[in-house]
Amino acid sequence: MTLDELRALDPKDMPNWPLQAQMLMLFLLLLLVVGLGYFFVLGEQLDKLNQSRQQEAALKQTFIDKKRQAVNLDALEQQLKEIDASFGALLKQLPTKSDMDTLLTEINQAGIGRGLQFDLFKPGAETRTAEMAEVPITIRLTGSYNDLAAFVNDIAQLSRIVTIGEISLTPSGNKDSRLIMDATARTYRALEPGERLGALAQK
Repeated sequence: MTLDELRALDPKDMPNWPLQAQMLMLFLLLLLVVGLGYFFVLGEQLDKLNQSRQQEAALKQTFIDKKRQAVNLDALEQQLKEIDASFGALLKQLPTKSDMDTLLTEINQAGIGRGLQFDLFKPGAETRTAEMAEVPITIRLTGSYNDLAAFVNDIAQLSRIVTIGEISLTPSGNKDSRLIMDATARTYRALEPGERLGALAQK
């Protein structure tokens, strides 16, 4: 059929249209019904299907991760025990509150034993974390370079953890080769049970 013949058809007289025109109209109606059905029914169902597939993929990945953790559970538990043991050994190297005076005396004796002169030895305010407290000690020593270096080495060899930082060396101003060392020694002490609970409560 030509375009002019289609334009000449009367919409009110469809039963009397030529067969080709009726078939064409039936096809167009079928396309319209299928399109509306897809838009209103199948479209929503397909969205739900895609969401379900994405959820399924996420659940599969979660299952794989949990399975991997379950397979490695024994190794992870053993590793945790080793970490706990190492941490416990490190905590034992920290002085308790009652040990602090002894440790400060050891630091002082390490300097005196090397023939160094203490011009300043001033413990500062503690900084607490959940497990330990850090105690800074401002020190100023006068002595030879070799004696000062030996003192720093002696501090590193103490049974308790003590670090020395913020070191500065200046000539003493005398005619000898003595130096003045300004530094901050830091030691750490284990918190008492009551202090640990207080530190956790402040968080």
